[in-house]
Amino acid sequence: MRVTFLAEKPCALTVNGAYFGMVDGFERSARLDPKDGVFCELSPAGYLSVRFRFDEDFLLSPPPQIKLYFSEGGVAVYAYDFARSDPTLSVLWQERVSGSRLTLYMQGRLTLDLQNETGFHLIPLPEELLDCKPYACGEDILLEGESAFVLLGRDGSVKLRTEGKILEKGETLRAEILFPDSMGHSAVMEWRAGELLSCTIHSQRAPTEATFALALFESALIGADCTPFLADALKEKAGSLRAFLGKYSSVVLTDDPARVGLVFGRGERMYDVRYFRVEFTDGKISNLWEDFR
Repeated sequence: MRVTFLAEKPCALTVNGAYFGMVDGFERSARLDPKDGVFCELSPAGYLSVRFRFDEDFLLSPPPQIKLYFSEGGVAVYAYDFARSDPTLSVLWQERVSGSRLTLYMQGRLTLDLQNETGFHLIPLPEELLDCKPYACGEDILLEGESAFVLLGRDGSVKLRTEGKILEKGETLRAEILFPDSMGHSAVMEWRAGELLSCTIHSQRAPTEATFALALFESALIGADCTPFLADALKEKAGSLRAFLGKYSSVVLTDDPARVGLVFGRGERMYDVRYFRVEFTDGKISNLWEDFR
């Protein structure tokens, strides 16, 4: 079986104790047989290693910190959410906001301790919020970082958690969200009490010939206008494109500009990559279908 290793942070990969190479956002592949049950370890500097046995049980139920992406007879193993190797408790700040006492601390992972009349709540946070500041946002609590933010209810519920830049905070929360896609899409969005009020999508650049099909599927994913990519015969079906494609969560570029991978959830931390092919007529997409191999 072809196995591709990727990781959120640069890691040293060992397989059965033998050094295999460095792994990060760029893939490193090998052929492994699940029946052999080889022992794999991904070790980032300054963080605890992620270890697992690559066997049939692993492929049916990946452990925490591992996501599996199945594609055309192979699997991509993605390691993430590494805990820091230093177990020391470090309190970063304590504040009172909206009648709640907040304590942000690091002990392996970044965590917020929220206490009020509803109880005692421990909320894990991404490291992008290491330097965040707390604010009242209506009856909710906003944690604002430089490139990410979280909106919390007083009961510790996470109403919003996303990368983006806050433009306005108060009863109404307004932010610009950047999408990591080929056209540099961004959305200016407004929420009140965690409920979306409005969303306006912009793009920073036009697609190239090599990314034209990719841009179509990315646009359908985020709800942007798809008609500029479609031939006249398909434009009337632009509104039903997302329903036709199904509930995919991200888009994968391939070596073929007319073939794109869509990522669909299979189970907890497990995903299937299904491929779609497009046909061009006069530079626009005139047909698309699922491409089985």
